[in-house]
Amino acid sequence: MAQKPSIPKGTRDFLPDVMMRRNYIFDTIKTVFKRFENLSTLMGKYGDEGDKLLFRILNSGDFMSGVEQNGEPLDSQKLSSKICEKGLRYDLTVPFARFVVQYRDQIAFPFKRYQMQPVWRADRPQKGRYREFYQCDVDIIGSDSLLNEAELVQIVDEVFNNLKINVVLKINNRKVLAGIAEYIGKPDALVDITVAIDKLDKIGIDAVNAELAEKGLDNEAIAKLQPILFMQGTAREKMAQLKSLMSGIEIGTKGIEELETLFNYLDAMGLRIEYELDLTLARGLNYYTGAIFEVKAKDVAMGSISGGGRYDNLTGIFGLPNVSGVGISFGADRIYDVLNELNLFPEKNAENTEVIFLNFGKNEEIYCLPYLQQLRRQGINAEIYPDASKIQKQMKYADQRNIPVVVMAGETEINDKTFTVKWMKEGRQESVKAANLLEIIKK
Repeated sequence: MAQKPSIPKGTRDFLPDVMMRRNYIFDTIKTVFKRFENLSTLMGKYGDEGDKLLFRILNSGDFMSGVEQNGEPLDSQKLSSKICEKGLRYDLTVPFARFVVQYRDQIAFPFKRYQMQPVWRADRPQKGRYREFYQCDVDIIGSDSLLNEAELVQIVDEVFNNLKINVVLKINNRKVLAGIAEYIGKPDALVDITVAIDKLDKIGIDAVNAELAEKGLDNEAIAKLQPILFMQGTAREKMAQLKSLMSGIEIGTKGIEELETLFNYLDAMGLRIEYELDLTLARGLNYYTGAIFEVKAKDVAMGSISGGGRYDNLTGIFGLPNVSGVGISFGADRIYDVLNELNLFPEKNAENTEVIFLNFGKNEEIYCLPYLQQLRRQGINAEIYPDASKIQKQMKYADQRNIPVVVMAGETEINDKTFTVKWMKEGRQESVKAANLLEIIKK
């Protein structure tokens, strides 16, 4: 018996009904976006944790040519740098920074763009975590105004309100985290601190503290960090406490000022989503330099379904310094899982077939075709079954596809210039004049 074909773990195929639901997510996000409007490129931009998750592509031809082993055990990281020059996209932001630098003479700043494409990460597949998944990104680059952050939060508000997902938006600032690192006496350990506390939700405080100790933080520094991570109160109360702690720490004070400005904007906007200052939010990617965001669904146990932040130095890596940007990414696959679990997908989808004409034979096909065209011209998704198969088979097809209206025409209907229309959900059918078919179906 032939082996059933399969695909790599962490990747998926999508049947038509799933694709229609996925397109509902893409279309909803795209509608909101419109209202607001190589491996060398990838390596070293995400930090050690991110670099480990990059999928690398072997060089063409004899990729081991020129690689010296000297009889020593091979180091996979060093080896991959010699035999892999290309890699799959880890995210859309770093390639976007490369694009901005490459086409800087052809775009006007501030430059806004949205992009929806797949990315790949060499992660362990599990609920809500795939090796191939889609990101829907919106970025504003070439301006350091915090109005841009506020606009991105507006987009988050619109998207999740339209999708009817109850969410909380968590906000922090990397400058505040840098100030905290300085406050506990470990300014050089910022990356280690952010990488560790970014895992707090997943592994808990004890494991985070153990990782910090393993990275070289002493007990005194770890102890000073604890009350900050679990600081209580409103955003304003937390900022007031931070101001007291950060007195004399320039970068931390700057971060607090940015947070105050941003929260002033948000409070004036009348947003529908819940938003809060979360000092445990770190966003492990190294390129963030200012405000950072994460969105979590309140009614489903799931990791973040959207996230992003301010990046000041990303284009500098490609030779264009001092071009600040900010962006946010929506994880379409996790959003799909949330909508599916909460049963929030609409019953009627813009891509669903709404009407199907059954096929009784050649004469009947000719009779039906003008009316099929009439429905389509009026924006009604309609089709005709392509073969004159048994009616039971055609009705089963309509039922499996959840097509709500079935239109039938045999010899009697042709002679009477009528159609028999069956309303599948109600289980009733009626005879209608052919001239009235469009009007009745539109009702």
